[in-house]
Amino acid sequence: MNKRIGFLFVTCAAFLAGCAGPYIRNEAAATPYKVYFLGGQSNMDGYGYVNELTAEQRGPIDGAMIFTGNMANDNESGGGVGVWEPLLAGHGTGFSSDGESNSHSDRFGPELVFGATLVALQPESRVAIIKYSRGGSGLALDIGYGSWEPDFAAGDGVNQYDHALTTISNALAVRDIDGDGVDDQLVPAGIVWMQGETDAGAGREYAEAYEANLKRMMDLLRAALHADDLPVVIGKITDSGMEEDGAMMDYIDIVVAAQQSFVAADGCAAYVTAIDGVAHLPDQWHYVSEGYVTMGRAFAEAALDLGENCRR
Repeated sequence: MNKRIGFLFVTCAAFLAGCAGPYIRNEAAATPYKVYFLGGQSNMDGYGYVNELTAEQRGPIDGAMIFTGNMANDNESGGGVGVWEPLLAGHGTGFSSDGESNSHSDRFGPELVFGATLVALQPESRVAIIKYSRGGSGLALDIGYGSWEPDFAAGDGVNQYDHALTTISNALAVRDIDGDGVDDQLVPAGIVWMQGETDAGAGREYAEAYEANLKRMMDLLRAALHADDLPVVIGKITDSGMEEDGAMMDYIDIVVAAQQSFVAADGCAAYVTAIDGVAHLPDQWHYVSEGYVTMGRAFAEAALDLGENCRR
């Protein structure tokens, strides 16, 4: 069975009861949560240092929950398992989950301030974040440290796209995500995508295919969340310029243009450039802690604006 069709069958049976409407079990008593999927590669993973945050910033954040799917390589088991918990620092690179408990890292990504900003700007709402990302992964086939190509067929045919679908399925199958004894209403609200560095550095052919691959991936993630017009926020990739020739990614201009073109053509997408000018860590690829604070805040503001102003 085609993996995309199979996923829709599984998710419908698990929590949609026939794919009718949002994810509601007991509508009268349901607690509503706005659901956002966060995906991409290492700058979505997050390399911010938890010890550089204030105690308040570290959370937990009232009104926000998170389900981070365990990261796994292509054709590796365990990808996408996780546990819902209140949003707090430690879901950056190095985070893992065995499906029973979460093991937090000393890093954070944009998810932390993203969730905190959403509840601060809309205190009457509750937020549920579903996150799956893998550092070094690319949209194209056979590049980087994992492929998101939906038609990936090597080995067992399981790749980053499959792990993301598993994450979404596992997260949405939980009836009571906050553990208060009352079923929750999980309403898809948006997708945030921070990725493209691998495709921009692997070769011209990968960069030139990026726009088509990005559109396909966003269409499929919208379908996985059963909302074809779901708002999509795209984060601009930036180059540290720390390579000897001045650029880490030889084809970044092509990918940036592809991101801009996708957003311009989509009636419900936004392009976030707030990370421009933010310093990189000495590893040359990842941002200093303040970058993930800036990124998370900008993503949240863009997502809320899209929720009100999509060209549907």
